[in-house]
Amino acid sequence: MSNSSKKPGAAATIYLAVVFVILYAPILYLAYYSFNSGGSMHNFEGFTLEWYGEVFQDTRLVIILLNTLAIALFSAAISTMIGVAGAIAITHVKSKQFRSALLTLNNVLIVSPDVIIGASFLILFAAMGLKLGFTSVLVSHIAFSVPIVVLMVLPKLQEMSPTLIYAARDLGATRWDVLSRVIVPYISPGIFAGFFMALTYSLDDFAVTFFVTGDGFSTLSVEIYSRARQGISLTINALSTLIFLVTLVLAVGYYAINTRAIEPGRPARTGRTGRVEAGE
Repeated sequence: MSNSSKKPGAAATIYLAVVFVILYAPILYLAYYSFNSGGSMHNFEGFTLEWYGEVFQDTRLVIILLNTLAIALFSAAISTMIGVAGAIAITHVKSKQFRSALLTLNNVLIVSPDVIIGASFLILFAAMGLKLGFTSVLVSHIAFSVPIVVLMVLPKLQEMSPTLIYAARDLGATRWDVLSRVIVPYISPGIFAGFFMALTYSLDDFAVTFFVTGDGFSTLSVEIYSRARQGISLTINALSTLIFLVTLVLAVGYYAINTRAIEPGRPARTGRTGRVEAGE
């Protein structure tokens, strides 16, 4: 291999290293001082878990943590169901132009700025007379999570061979059998990936939630912002570190599911009961 072909690879590696340092240095800085017994972010005097203890001793923070987890789990579950149904519906659209239009509309919420989405929902809820709180945050999170799930599931549906469905129909499978025993098992990696992505986006969201929260209801991201404006506290560092670790675990889970080796085009088979099943 020539030296000219090696240089672009080395340059790309250096570039990625610099980008990762810029992105993760502030997070690591916060995490490092979250263990500082000195109570400041200037001199590290000793290791302590005092600030993490304060996080779990703060009743308000615990309630907000439960609110955040509830919103994330409910929105991820509901948006996954809606997204899977939407992806299946898009694949059944025969007109290419109409299908492209649907995909374009699906992508609008992904590429739109969070501030625009949040402001739009705030105006909508105000016009509907809906009280801001748990319901408004949940609906907003479902709305921006559904397009993500669609994009995760759609490639799995597109790579699935139609012969699997035809074979299942020939073997006497009903539409429900085809859906539950052929389609869903085949696209399950995409479903799990979409769920994890929706869960991560919901946990991390700030801008949309900031617009639609109210009536004493808050999430961790909004609470961290509010406390950070009041002054530096290592409790914020500890809380931010915990959120980062949870997000990191979810990202690793998504990566593991997305890269799992899957045998494409596994033929459908019938079990002893005569029902159609996907793969082995």
